[in-house]
Amino acid sequence: MQTFLKQLELRFDFGPAILRSLCSTTKTGRPALARDTELEKTARELLRNLGALPVAQAIRVEWNARLRSCAGRADTSRFIISLNPRLREHGADEIDRTFRHELAHLLARFRAKRRRIAPHGPEWRQACADLGIANESRCHNLPFPITRRAQPYLYRCPNCRRDFPRARRIRRVIACLECCRKYNGGEFDARFRLKRINKPGAA
Repeated sequence: MQTFLKQLELRFDFGPAILRSLCSTTKTGRPALARDTELEKTARELLRNLGALPVAQAIRVEWNARLRSCAGRADTSRFIISLNPRLREHGADEIDRTFRHELAHLLARFRAKRRRIAPHGPEWRQACADLGIANESRCHNLPFPITRRAQPYLYRCPNCRRDFPRARRIRRVIACLECCRKYNGGEFDARFRLKRINKPGAA
């Protein structure tokens, strides 16, 4: 079976922690995840109108109480949009904007098929325009608390020598996107596979 290769900047994998949270609760005892069927209905209508029927059929929208500093996230492999419950403190317009921002990630990924794209590149910007939020910014400016996680794992591109610190160990074959774009038309190139150069706790 051919291994599916991804590049670092394109990874939207939430990992085991999010999978465990599907059946977990917050410290207050409330469910960590709550599905929003109304937003799912809106998402399906928008996606169908834009010709993204497979995404429309699989889309899931949920409120994720485990989100802290980010307003929302898009899982492009499972077609899941996660929204921070604190968005409700900022009104319906902010909820709608963030929802469409994340939906644009799914739409852009669907349109690109197997072609690799940058998370907030021209494909995403076009998807934002098609979803009614042209000139959308990459990041929100809401007063959410900023959490800084330790990044003990350090990886480096053997070609450009750019460093990629990460909170978790990379368990997939991942290459430097910039070098792949520059020297191989954006396709994966093993010459630029990231190398781990340290061990957690090492000096």
